[in-house]
Amino acid sequence: MTLLTAKVLDRWEEAPDIASLRLVRADGGTLPPFSPGAHIDVYLPGGHVRQYSLCNGPNEKGDYRIAVLRAPGSRGGSIAVHEQLHVGDIVTIGTPRNTFPLQHEQRSVLLAGGIGITPLLSMAKHLCELDCDFSLHYCARSPARTAFREELAASRFAHRVHYHFDDGPPEQKFSVEAAIGAPTPGVGIFVCGPSGFIEHVRRGAERGGFAPDQVHAEYFGAEPQGAYGDRPFIIQIASTGQQIVVGAERTAVQALAAAGIEIMTSCEQGFCGTCVTRVLAGECDHRDICLSAEEKERNAAFTPCCSRASTPLLVLDL
Repeated sequence: MTLLTAKVLDRWEEAPDIASLRLVRADGGTLPPFSPGAHIDVYLPGGHVRQYSLCNGPNEKGDYRIAVLRAPGSRGGSIAVHEQLHVGDIVTIGTPRNTFPLQHEQRSVLLAGGIGITPLLSMAKHLCELDCDFSLHYCARSPARTAFREELAASRFAHRVHYHFDDGPPEQKFSVEAAIGAPTPGVGIFVCGPSGFIEHVRRGAERGGFAPDQVHAEYFGAEPQGAYGDRPFIIQIASTGQQIVVGAERTAVQALAAAGIEIMTSCEQGFCGTCVTRVLAGECDHRDICLSAEEKERNAAFTPCCSRASTPLLVLDL
């Protein structure tokens, strides 16, 4: 991944506790292209690295737009954006990556939970430009806390947007079954938001008869993993034979860092995939939500930010 030096060209309050930023290349050059659903890594003050989805449409090529929720349980990333990034500031970003690609179906259903609207906004703009059949369902706490409300209302696809508010009347509450419709082969479901919201959609789609591969998801947070009952294990570095003890109270990333071995991380919760590391021997106790069931079954990789070992030794391709 190539790193770029960017400048905060503009920022504004998209909704309470949601800051929108417009980033451009600091040297005035052209930003790399990206596909809908892509995100960038942003290197923030305090040493934090966080991933934020791009909100741009196909004709918005001169900058990158991101929107960041100030999370109540922030580990420093969202606070840094809200309190330390200002217009004119210089920030390092990564080139766009896409782990949530838009696959063009006969009909696309976009389901957003809260700040999960960001990649789906980009998808909606692209689908509209291509004159594709789609709908966007946006679940939020209240109209006042709904990001991009004015932009969506002024868009060419405003008639395709359906809002569902926690404080609204019962008839507008979100129903998975009503949103996704009949389970025909040409339907693709794209969902982004908190893990509970995504699992609710997955269960609803399964009940409705949709195949698992028709549901495409990107998580904006993982359920916290309790450390109760965790046991120490040993990591062996394949290239040197060095062995590192991972204590019950430490993650593998923390133990490796203490031994002078740095692994790039971002979410530190197992949903972004930044730290995925190849496993050469040993069995993993997978606790992430980014690897598929098949990948976990193969046991060829794991996420050292949150996953552990179910055997005394793990040999890593480091």
